[in-house]
Amino acid sequence: SADGALVQDRSWTQGHRKAQGTSGNARPAREGGSPATRYAGSRSPGSMEVNLSLDLQKKEAVVAEVAKQVSTAQAIVLAENRGMPVSDMTQLRAKARASGVYFRVVKNTLVRRAVVGTPFEKLSDKMVGPLTYGIGADPVAVAKVLNDFAKGYEKLVIMAGAMPGHVMSAKDVAALASLPSRDELIAKLMGTMQAPVTKFVRTLNEVPGRFVRTLAAVRDAKSAA
Repeated sequence: SADGALVQDRSWTQGHRKAQGTSGNARPAREGGSPATRYAGSRSPGSMEVNLSLDLQKKEAVVAEVAKQVSTAQAIVLAENRGMPVSDMTQLRAKARASGVYFRVVKNTLVRRAVVGTPFEKLSDKMVGPLTYGIGADPVAVAKVLNDFAKGYEKLVIMAGAMPGHVMSAKDVAALASLPSRDELIAKLMGTMQAPVTKFVRTLNEVPGRFVRTLAAVRDAKSAA
């Protein structure tokens, strides 16, 4: 009948609309913004301030640590890290520790802050690029550890160095590394020492200073030529 046909027609139309509602043509409600935006929006200003404060505290702690090492240092050597694997970095760190050398990868900006007002401040101009730092009280040991490791190893390149008041080139660092270390000098001289102990110690401490003065004299001679 006509009434039955009308009922069937309405039933088919409603079913068709439901099917359309579950098809790919339907547009579900969107969440506002990208995932990153929604995440940022969920973070309160207070939590962001806490994170910034923690970052600042970490940086200040690193500066204080490096400054402490610099305060007793007689040499700093800078070497560029050109993609050293972790295993090699660990090996170099162990060699440095065994020689009494402080070795660390540090952001240049933090080291610049650590050397402000010290005899190593002039070295700041050389602090460019991905650097590793060797710092120690024995200048020869500092130079020797990094220079010897860098020999024939393209992923670690000596860039510069410094002793109190004197900036050194990579060649200067290599020359310093060729000298006997403090321990080697003691071992060689103890058996033949004729002078009093105090004079021996004073002479031993003057060796690196004489080396720097010699380098300065050579540079001055070259400049005058």
